[in-house]
Parts: sequence; C-alpha cells; structure tokens
Amino acid sequence: MSIAFLDGQYLPLEEAKISPMDRGFLFGDGIYEVVPSYAGKMVGFAPHIARMQQGLAAVGIKLDWSEQQWADLCHRLIAENGSGNLGIYLHVSRGADTKRFHAFPENVTPTVFAFAFEIAPPPVADKALAKPYKVTSTQDLRWDRCQIKSTALLGNVLHFQQGYEKGHGETLLYNANNELTEASACNAFIVKDNVVITPLLDNQKLAGITRLIVLGTLRKDGNIVIEERVVTMDEVRSADEVWITSSSKEIAPVIEIDGAPVGDGKVGDMWLRAQTLYSAGKFDY
Repeated sequence: MSIAFLDGQYLPLEEAKISPMDRGFLFGDGIYEVVPSYAGKMVGFAPHIARMQQGLAAVGIKLDWSEQQWADLCHRLIAENGSGNLGIYLHVSRGADTKRFHAFPENVTPTVFAFAFEIAPPPVADKALAKPYKVTSTQDLRWDRCQIKSTALLGNVLHFQQGYEKGHGETLLYNANNELTEASACNAFIVKDNVVITPLLDNQKLAGITRLIVLGTLRKDGNIVIEERVVTMDEVRSADEVWITSSSKEIAPVIEIDGAPVGDGKVGDMWLRAQTLYSAGKFDY
C-alpha cells in the first residue's frame, strides 16, 4: 500500500482527496517536482527544491516551507514506501477557493501533496544494456514560460502524444526559427566531433536538474568540450549523437529521429563516457 502526504497528513494514497474547487484541478494552478531516489538516497534534491521554490515565487504561490521541511517529507515517504527505487512526486497548488474565478484568491491555503512511486533501477553505463530512443520532432506550440515547472502540462502532453502514437518514446521540439528547444518531458543534447552541445536556457526551456548534473559531471572531468548555445535542427539531424535527459531517464541515447538514423544509428561512445561520469557523480548534487 503506497503512503502519500496531503496537507500535513500521511495516509494511504487511495484515501488522499482534494476539493474539486482546488485551483490545481480547475486551472492547473500549481508547481511540481519529481525527485528520484535509489535505496533511500536522493538525486539532485537541493536543486529540485530550489527550482520548486523559484517556480512558486514566479507564479505567486506563498508557501513558507524550508528545504529541511521538504527533506523531512521526502525521507518519510521513502521510508514509508520501502526505500527502494522510488520517485518522489511533490505538488503544490494555490489551494481551494469557494468559487471558480481566474484572479488569484486571497486568504487561501496552498494544497501540498506528495507520493512515492516505483521507478526503474538507474541506467547502467553499458552500450549493450542501454535503452535507445526513437523520437519524433515537431514545432514547439506550448506557452512562452516553459522555464516554470507548472502542473499545467497539456501542451507537453499533446506533444508527447504525437510521438507516442508513432511508437516513439519522445518528441523533440523546435521553435519558429528552427532551433531546438527541448523535448516534451526532457532536455536535449547533441554531440558533434566529440563536442557536447546543449541549448542555452531561456523561457523556452525548463532548467532540468539532470541537465544540470550532466553538465556538472562532464565539466568536472575536465577533458570534454561543452557548448551551451543555439542549436539548429539541421545540426540535430547531422549530429553524431543525440541525448535526452530527465530524472527518470538520466541520459538516454536517441538513435532515430523521424525515421532517420542519428549518426550510425547506434549508441555512441560519448554517451557511454557521459553516463559513466553521471553514474559516479549524481549523488553529489
């Protein structure tokens, strides 16, 4: 039985209920995070919570929780749910009002909800065991504040569905200038001539925690050239390697885009190097 947290109470997940007047339900008016953990040890906890606090501030949700309070919540949920390979979903909505009205209500208490769910073991740095992805590409039609990790994910869901209906595991997105932004639920990297390249962060992209850790571990190695810059879709299609990164996928190799192979269509050597470094350093964040 999965144990969840809702507004100060730990209870079985199936017993957790919110009001239909909650603005998270009515408007997608909330912020969320997903923190992966393996054998009770979390990956990227501090930057996940920092991003959540930044998101709450950006949308004007006032929740006076410290990093320690979030840590205590996560550790309790991990322990209550068996301390295996778990994702911890953290969700804060603006709260429940007495009426449906677009303007932010006054004197409402944010709803805080969290639960744990099983995730796959961490990927192994082994080409033979890697899970390669085939992806779709399409123009990014979401809103212009993608740097906020909002619970209003319909745009991401619709883009993901485009790839899913073709049997693909993700959808790479590009803007009106034919520049790579990210994927529907991941950040994106390319490799060309042994240089690791990823788009600069801006309002079109979420500052992924896995992206942060990947860049940190590669820079710490000191022997890999990294560029953060505009990446065109022409560069993506001619890349030697393409990766997508997220808390659940870590670094996932992409071997096909829109039916065309990436590079030689196989998992690349730079992916192996990057995943090895990531696996060794991910718990340092």
